[in-house]
Amino acid sequence: MKTQIIDIKTPDGACDTFIAYPEEKGACPAVLFLMDGFGLRDYLYEMAKTIASRGYYVLLPNMFYRLGRAPIIDLKFPLHVQDMPEAVKKLMPLFKTYSPEFGMRDTAVFFDFLAQQEQVRPGPISLTGYCLGGSLSIRAAARFPDQIKAAASFHAGNLATEASDSPHLLLGKVKAELYIAHADNDQSMPPEQIERLKAALVQSGIRYEAELYKDAAHGFTMADLPAYNEGALKRHWEKLFGLLERAERKS
Repeated sequence: MKTQIIDIKTPDGACDTFIAYPEEKGACPAVLFLMDGFGLRDYLYEMAKTIASRGYYVLLPNMFYRLGRAPIIDLKFPLHVQDMPEAVKKLMPLFKTYSPEFGMRDTAVFFDFLAQQEQVRPGPISLTGYCLGGSLSIRAAARFPDQIKAAASFHAGNLATEASDSPHLLLGKVKAELYIAHADNDQSMPPEQIERLKAALVQSGIRYEAELYKDAAHGFTMADLPAYNEGALKRHWEKLFGLLERAERKS
């Protein structure tokens, strides 16, 4: 497997990006991996390599590159429960400076980059996103409906708020198949938002699955965070690879 950290030029600067792909497979379908709020780190690199090992070209960008190269903040992983208050205190300023529109502008650049790579099969790509990246995954599927064939979102918060730019209001523009996984212990995605999102999904008429993971907390896929849930991570892999494989069969 080939792995590398590269810089992708954007109008706002150089985005440091991890890539992984099988060296001997020829052109591979692309997967854009949208990070969680804790940013690029060893565990996300391992997740990207797991996806690549199944025959995909994986692009994992530092979505906070406007603030600097990864790691943006100094945290020692794995984090434990007692580490979280200080970690969240360091993270909050990053979220306050970040706009979903940054993510959409960057995604357009990533499409252009992928289209130029000989290791990438031409055509629409798939997305998987976590926390912050889960919301961006849905937004991107709506913004670029002809360029995204499948999009997954894991433990993303505030997907169906009363705000005028809430992600659930964009679903009518989506053409991709969606898979959305919620945690049943996630204050950022309470039951009323889950129901509002479900109603919008039904109304959109798109192919989707939205699932509530039992006994799971926000961040359940992240083995380097206190919220990690081994069973939920396993189910995540099953659902993600099922989604990606269906997308390829349709291509």
